[in-house]
Amino acid sequence: MQAHAKRLAGILIPAFSPRREGDLGIGDTLALREWIDWAAEHQVGFIQLLPINENGTEESPYSGISSAALDPIYLACEVAEIPGLRESDISTVRDPLKAAILSPLVNYPAVRAAKRSLLELAWARFHDAAPALSEEFEAFRKQESEWLEDYALFRFLMEFHGATLTWDQWPASCQTPEMAREFVGRLRGQDAAGVDSQLGFFAFVQWLCFRQWLTLRNHAEVRGVKLMGDVPIGISWHSSDVFFAREEFHLDWCGGSPPEGMGQDDPFFQQWGQNWGIPLYRWDHMQANGFHWWEKRIERLTRIFQIFRLDHILGFYRIYAFPWRPERNHEFIGLNHEQAAAINDGRLPQWFLRPDDTVENKASNRDDGDVRLRALFHAAKGAELIAEDLGWVPEYVRPHLADLGITGFRIPHWDCNDGHPTPGNSFPENTFATYSTHDHDPVNGIWRGCLRMIQHHQESPGDQSAWLAGGAHDTLRILSEFAGIPIPYQAPWPSFTEGIRLRLIKALFSSNSRYAVLMITELFGLDERFNHPGTSGGENWRYRLPWTLEEMRADSRLEENCRKLAAVISITRRA
Repeated sequence: MQAHAKRLAGILIPAFSPRREGDLGIGDTLALREWIDWAAEHQVGFIQLLPINENGTEESPYSGISSAALDPIYLACEVAEIPGLRESDISTVRDPLKAAILSPLVNYPAVRAAKRSLLELAWARFHDAAPALSEEFEAFRKQESEWLEDYALFRFLMEFHGATLTWDQWPASCQTPEMAREFVGRLRGQDAAGVDSQLGFFAFVQWLCFRQWLTLRNHAEVRGVKLMGDVPIGISWHSSDVFFAREEFHLDWCGGSPPEGMGQDDPFFQQWGQNWGIPLYRWDHMQANGFHWWEKRIERLTRIFQIFRLDHILGFYRIYAFPWRPERNHEFIGLNHEQAAAINDGRLPQWFLRPDDTVENKASNRDDGDVRLRALFHAAKGAELIAEDLGWVPEYVRPHLADLGITGFRIPHWDCNDGHPTPGNSFPENTFATYSTHDHDPVNGIWRGCLRMIQHHQESPGDQSAWLAGGAHDTLRILSEFAGIPIPYQAPWPSFTEGIRLRLIKALFSSNSRYAVLMITELFGLDERFNHPGTSGGENWRYRLPWTLEEMRADSRLEENCRKLAAVISITRRA
């Protein structure tokens, strides 16, 4: 079903990570424009991003408060980019923001507050400062009214009642869409100009977001580079979508993943798995209305992205579900199933709608996935779909994705037969090859981490350290086999060197996969991670590159890495 595409090389750069001269402590559309130019110069075919939908007060890009609205935190706040903004406005926020700008990690509260103040100033002057653009803005409001009016109302209510409260904690007078509209209507009766201005502000910000991202898409097309987006499997329980279209969701079940049987620091994760807090879809209701919600979601996405990743594709077949929201997780730590059921009306986590425990159930789950994914494929209208099919994958999933023509992942050190890696030239053509995702260590970090585990066991022998060291040896052997790196006989494993880095990159890009992707950290041998699954806060979703592109170009070692990448892309015929 998916049209054939030539073999491409890509780089994963979360939108929050790049720096540029003049940014406000986080990556933005102008920083990404610079990376698009870099990609074109180095024969990189696409740039992979994480989700860019608005997250409210959350940091994770997978906790969107709207399936449509884009996050204004990625707006480039420059006079030429924001009608109504002045240089003096920017200067006013830059000094207090200096520490955040220089920080190796994004300071979300500080950055959001600074950009919010600039956008409010721009909105206050917009109609007088840019009358020629007022017509364009009003056309956007009209064109996007199906989602924009509800979103603006939801954002207004979030701020009116307090951003830390979920909508089920709002007053009884705002518990349904009808009541919420009446509530805001009463407020308009008291201060029509004030309420209308606030609603208009949220629409104005979205107009700016779509304007900048569509400009970025156009620039990428001119440079011959594709943008790759990301569709999270869920939407936040506290979202405009769920509040206004709750008939599309099961509000008493939350999606997640089962315990994985491996060491985790979090006791709930160890015992019960991950509770993501996303409400489950009422697929029967969605199917009855022609998957309208999904159709619109994908249509908006493909305005900006030519390629997109479907997060947790397994959830389109069946999903592990929790009958409580994450706020209650602590209540169940240490309880057995009988005890947990006793405090939760007899309900326990389960596969939804059904587990893969019988031939009949597997067939039913496959059939469900077929209907849903064909609807998404239809909505994509030619955009390239990548399925994140990682984890414990039922045996029917990958053959089914192949039948649909949807691209699946291949991670070399996970893709093994009898303890040996599948050779890259044996990867199916319609696959997406990468060593790591945003949820994992980069391959250089994997290598160095394995060496640390082996050294730890040598210094402090024990059953647990022996098990970990054994796994580390296996990982190093499999990576070495895949990349053609000589495997030492009895001698210690080598440190991660430039030669090893290049062999790993060349092996990945030489594979038969249609897409081959490095994380930006792997390009430069940086060990930092973007996210540690099962944890929140800390350094998650906050990592920033230590230099701007211009500073990188001026550093001979970093620039040499880029030249070598371009050479590998050319040699492996991914140019």
